[in-house]
Amino acid sequence: MSKALEGVRILDMGHVQAAPTATQLLAWMGADVIKVEMPGRGDITRGQLQDVKGADSLYFTMLNSNKRSITINLKSPGGKKVLEELVRRCDVVVENFGPGVLDRQGFTWARFQELNPRAIYASIKGFGPGRFADFKAYENVAQCMGGAASTTGWDDGPPTVTGAQIGDSGTGLHLVAGILGALFQRERTGKGQRVEVAMTDSVLNLCRVKMRDQQRIMKGPLPEYPNKEFGDAVPRAGNASGGGQPGAALRCAPGGPNDYIYVIIQPPCWEPLMKIIGREELIADAGYATPAARLPKIPECFAMIEEWTKTKTKFEVMAVLNEFDIPCGPILSMKDIYDDKELYGRGMLVELDHPTRGRYVQVGSPINLSDSPAEVNRSPLLGEHTDEVLGWLGYGEGEIGKLHEDGAV
Repeated sequence: MSKALEGVRILDMGHVQAAPTATQLLAWMGADVIKVEMPGRGDITRGQLQDVKGADSLYFTMLNSNKRSITINLKSPGGKKVLEELVRRCDVVVENFGPGVLDRQGFTWARFQELNPRAIYASIKGFGPGRFADFKAYENVAQCMGGAASTTGWDDGPPTVTGAQIGDSGTGLHLVAGILGALFQRERTGKGQRVEVAMTDSVLNLCRVKMRDQQRIMKGPLPEYPNKEFGDAVPRAGNASGGGQPGAALRCAPGGPNDYIYVIIQPPCWEPLMKIIGREELIADAGYATPAARLPKIPECFAMIEEWTKTKTKFEVMAVLNEFDIPCGPILSMKDIYDDKELYGRGMLVELDHPTRGRYVQVGSPINLSDSPAEVNRSPLLGEHTDEVLGWLGYGEGEIGKLHEDGAV
């Protein structure tokens, strides 16, 4: 079965998380992703947070499956020539180096265009054009400067970053969209183009509803928020949704750190909810019968519901509430997710064999294509495909040996 991106070649000069997230998704959709790494060390994440001595870390393996690895010394003339040959033969170049790093090595956008006018040059940077353009950014920096941290947490606590990697992986997802758009346009124009995504911009895009609320708060308090006082900026609102439908995380039995379920009170759900928890008298009570009447009493409403949820496990609560189409979701720990056999059954979690670390679990592709399902394979060893790729570029056996001898690869 052919793949959606079969025949598309990606030169992956990315490292750590943001760019590798993008190229891994492209690889899952069938692109041939050739990962360029530094000889001897490779992507820095290979050695970070190692749990198996002498083996690539899970940090690396989780972000680089389905790729080929070639080692190239870009400080060597021979290495630079190899990279140029790769650029000539690849459709997309992806990188997330610090500002100016590739330019200083002679690999500017203009140079890439000279080598291959059809090439798409896709870059991730910390910031967009402006006063911070030359600054570096990392996951939590992007979350803080993109608006996420200031609106996450509780109103009496500090700004909080989320455990979801919206700065790095979130930016990688945005880059995929840009690359696919550029590839589609190239079908009409025959020309490549520059694709740039900034981490802070991507986080802001994911915070668009908070920008909605920033404009609303300038006209007065936000009644959907549980906060008692409002300033001139969108506040932190705990687990409240901030939308028109009140929601809260409620405790469940047996009372562990993740024994909670998130419940949303939609107008049609009030009657069945009150019947479930044994408070039928509040169904027609004028002080509770309408969303407007309940709004100032939202904490009290959830406290009543929580008295019932505390008597059951989060999955028991989910089963009962879903009989009445009441929106809810148990808070799942990473262990809950790791142990969920259904996720393995549908390929969202995949067990893979690795030659040095043994068996490990890889998060699978969240994108499902009916005619070309993703096949998730292990990440490559450092330089595992160097000779294979050099042969594809047209280098003979003797030339390949000389490149190794010179330290070019």
